[in-house]
Amino acid sequence: MAQKIVTVYSDDLTGTESNEVSTHRFSLNNVNYEIDLTPENYDKLDAALRPFIEKGRKVGRTKETGRVRRGVADGPSAEEVRAWARENGYEVNDRGRVAKELREAFEASH
Repeated sequence: MAQKIVTVYSDDLTGTESNEVSTHRFSLNNVNYEIDLTPENYDKLDAALRPFIEKGRKVGRTKETGRVRRGVADGPSAEEVRAWARENGYEVNDRGRVAKELREAFEASH
């Protein structure tokens, strides 16, 4: 007898089933949360939190995968580099890691 196991992913916000669901973590008032969202609902979460993230201070990351980062990151924030890059004609993504070459160009201009 053969068995087939099917994993169904669903968006925690809407209950929509999708293969594009990803897990996202965030923290508020010392409580850690985890939510599974489709890209569309993640964009809504990101848009809602973005003004607070941009004005907040980074305090480092907590232990997640065996690595611990302590303190505030050295150098300019990703948002500062992105803003400078856009003003200077560079094409840059809204999310994700800022390319090393772009950070170096930013540093060289300051």
